[in-house]
Amino acid sequence: QVQLVESGGGLVQAGGSLRLSCAASGTISRANVMGWYRQAPGKQRELVAVISSGGNTNVADSVKGRFTISRDNAKNTVSLQMNSLKSEDTAVYYCKWTGSGGDYWGKGTLVTVSS
Repeated sequence: QVQLVESGGGLVQAGGSLRLSCAASGTISRANVMGWYRQAPGKQRELVAVISSGGNTNVADSVKGRFTISRDNAKNTVSLQMNSLKSEDTAVYYCKWTGSGGDYWGKGTLVTVSS
């Protein structure tokens, strides 16, 4: 079992910045992928950015150049620095952990960007 705790969501004006963090605990396999997905009202959940324990990243085209994903393997944390936020970034952001034990999701944190 892996538990994920997210933090850092909130309300921000367009053009502003937010930083999301997610901490994993439990049975953590050494090789894993951590990252962020989001779901806007009425839309399907979509990948935002993920990063492997080896440092390989996959970032959605819609956020490239604005969002940066990073992780601390020693602390089992992943962060998402979000800059130049747009109203279309408004969504619930979910942390996801994938490893030998399967997929685990956080409860989500709401990011609201006002225009």
